[in-house]
Amino acid sequence: MTTSILEAPLLKPPSLAATGPPPSEALLSVRHLVTEFKTHGGPLRAVDDVSFELAPARVLAVLGESGSGKSAMLRTILGIQPSSARIGGEVVLRGVDLLTLSAQEREQVRGSWLSMIFQDPMTALDPVFTVEQQLTETIRRHSPASRGQARQRVLELVQIPSPERRLKAYPFELSGGMRQRVVIAMALASNPSLLLADEPTTALDVTVQGHVLQLLRELQQRLGMSIIFVTHDLAVAAEIADDVAVMYAGRIVETGTIRDIVHAPQHPYTHGLLEANVRAGQKTRPEAIPGSPPNLARLPDGCAFAPRCTVAIDRCWDAVPELRVVSPTQQARCLRVGTGAP
Repeated sequence: MTTSILEAPLLKPPSLAATGPPPSEALLSVRHLVTEFKTHGGPLRAVDDVSFELAPARVLAVLGESGSGKSAMLRTILGIQPSSARIGGEVVLRGVDLLTLSAQEREQVRGSWLSMIFQDPMTALDPVFTVEQQLTETIRRHSPASRGQARQRVLELVQIPSPERRLKAYPFELSGGMRQRVVIAMALASNPSLLLADEPTTALDVTVQGHVLQLLRELQQRLGMSIIFVTHDLAVAAEIADDVAVMYAGRIVETGTIRDIVHAPQHPYTHGLLEANVRAGQKTRPEAIPGSPPNLARLPDGCAFAPRCTVAIDRCWDAVPELRVVSPTQQARCLRVGTGAP
């Protein structure tokens, strides 16, 4: 049963540790989520009947190729899709269905209960304000902190060399890695229960990427928050995630712990993603998945991956397969699961 948003102190959100759900309950429950856009080619369903749960203090990596619906799902959860989009289902965070909130209530929730790190830190920051102005404004918008208290909070979050000097800088005066650290600090400024990260390391070089991932993991563990981390890179997912959801053509095709996905993938698409990655000591070229992702406005009647699948059978073209239980921690949307077929 969900509670009214008006019953919770949005502008002064208490910490998750004090008021969040018990460890056995989900912090976030996404149920039958649909996001559909009108296009000249007909309705395009970017998110198609997606359901999952995220426990407190866990990191879920959402893995898939470009166009699989990962970012569209995050934007729907955050509530920043255009008004023309058709959205259905439930997004229940801390007992409140976010999809039932008014625009004003959603604005209050964003930044206090959940925040988002966008892919390009340069477009997420305003070029005409200093780093300090933008960070302190974010904190004071969601709490009664004084300017001095907000500045102290900023210094705790922005883990970069010479923070006092760099707080006075404008975004264009910082490197890409430092800008991304500022964006992370901005997202965490109000101590959200849930952080949405949309490929935050894609534009960074490998060394800086490792530092940013380490920073995110340390902050996640220290603050006790949950993260949904979108990526197309399995190596990045293995670095930060506890659990993984693999998306293809707007649907979740496999879920499991990071160990399940890396060591025992069940869906042919997940297996293909693993084979396409370069591994340490590998002497052969990575094997690319054949074909291209489908047109979401013209999906086949059956499994969307069937046209690219090397082990597809006739029944794969008949109907969309359901998620089948592989183990208590793993499910896969494939007819071959549980049949003993390779």
